[in-house]
Amino acid sequence: MPSDVSSTNEQKVPFSINPTTLTGAVAQLDGPIAVSVVSGEGTVEMVDDRNFFVVSGANPGDTTYLVEGDADLGAGVEAIQDTIVYHVAGARAANLGMSAGVAVPK
Repeated sequence: MPSDVSSTNEQKVPFSINPTTLTGAVAQLDGPIAVSVVSGEGTVEMVDDRNFFVVSGANPGDTTYLVEGDADLGAGVEAIQDTIVYHVAGARAANLGMSAGVAVPK
């Protein structure tokens, strides 16, 4: 099922892959998942074979990712796929950063 996530351009979002059968039972994959950028300027930061971050680009906009795994536990390949659309907004000022200087004569 496709995922839609959002953040600012100063953040990244974690994902975990936990495959299941059509009835919801835990299933295995043959080898690690592959995550690729289809469009946009975001990147992927792999943590291990089943966990990763989608990382925002420097500019606001959407990035689409393709997540793939091999459901065939034998010699063949039976690709299963899902997508992520990552909506990135520009980070906004959170405070003014005001500071006072040293007093000076009038």
